[in-house]
Amino acid sequence: QVQLVESGGGLVQPGGSLRLSCAASGFTFSAYAMSWYRQAPGKERELVANIGPAGVSAVYADSVKGRFTISRDNAKNTVYLQMNSLKLEDTAVYYCSTRMRRNDYWGQGAQVTVSS
Repeated sequence: QVQLVESGGGLVQPGGSLRLSCAASGFTFSAYAMSWYRQAPGKERELVANIGPAGVSAVYADSVKGRFTISRDNAKNTVYLQMNSLKLEDTAVYYCSTRMRRNDYWGQGAQVTVSS
């Protein structure tokens, strides 16, 4: 079955960097777009970034443009989110996701806390 497992979250100071990873299994990873979402306390889940199957095209939320980079390694069935210049408002649980045949699949989430 489809499995998405995030890793790399943690506590970081404002201005710092983190890299999230999402290891995928149970499907043909290279055939599907992948996304990162986040959900802050008391807020709705929002799309952070999306990358096409080949890794050529990517889109970003305005709030993270120029600071975050999504990438993927199809040989390793892994998608990444490099987060630089982190701000307090980036604090959230970050989820890896993909959509197949109108079904959405989610990882368990990785906590990212930006605090001084």
